[in-house]
Amino acid sequence: MKTFKKINAAVIDDEQNARDVISKIINNHFNNIKINTAKNVKTGIRLINDNNPDIVFLDIDMPDGTGFDLLKKVNSHHFKLIFITAYEEHAIKAIKFSALDYILKPVNEVELIEAVNKAIQEIDTEVNQQKIMAFLSNIENLSQKPKKLVLNTSDNIYVINIEDIVRCQSENNYTIFYLNNKKKIIMSKTLKEYDNLLSENDFVRIHRSHLININYIERFDKKDTGSVFMKDNSKIPVSVRKKDELVKKLNMLS
Repeated sequence: MKTFKKINAAVIDDEQNARDVISKIINNHFNNIKINTAKNVKTGIRLINDNNPDIVFLDIDMPDGTGFDLLKKVNSHHFKLIFITAYEEHAIKAIKFSALDYILKPVNEVELIEAVNKAIQEIDTEVNQQKIMAFLSNIENLSQKPKKLVLNTSDNIYVINIEDIVRCQSENNYTIFYLNNKKKIIMSKTLKEYDNLLSENDFVRIHRSHLININYIERFDKKDTGSVFMKDNSKIPVSVRKKDELVKKLNMLS
């Protein structure tokens, strides 16, 4: 049983079993968390507005609307948000872009405990509000590509437009973001993670260590394996096995 400062949590899910499972796991492992529950969007909005929870566990699909509808209608976003959902590809991608957390149904006890421990460390009104606002911007139309990416470092949280990223470079287990305003942001995640997120947004991994935004390519020198010259005056090598993919992407622009 873990002991921290007193924390209020809200579990909003239309499935009674899901509410019961989440509540039971938290009660068994955290003696400082008070849980209130709601079964739909309408009662969830009232619960958040009346209780100002520190942590919200939120289902996506409910009979009277979605978790996204709820987020648009509550008075404040000053809480740590954790989505509880069945797998939905577009929604999950928007969640990842916004650096929010989620747990897939059926709820796994170990995953839930890890999520709660992480949430306790990240209860921060300004940071969480920025993440949720970025998420709402990305989720406006699930058929569209996300426009904003949240980069959460140890010192700052950055909400950046995807189109402002010139390139990303791998440095061991870190990724350096190069933006069009000359700013650099260093993230403690691998390039592969960002490749998975950005590959549908005009980005192409042209080398094991380089992911580029093709809209910032100035020219592609095709001699030998090739090199790309970017508008930030960088010269990026192209690996042999990535050359055809790059040419295909460039041809789609013409």
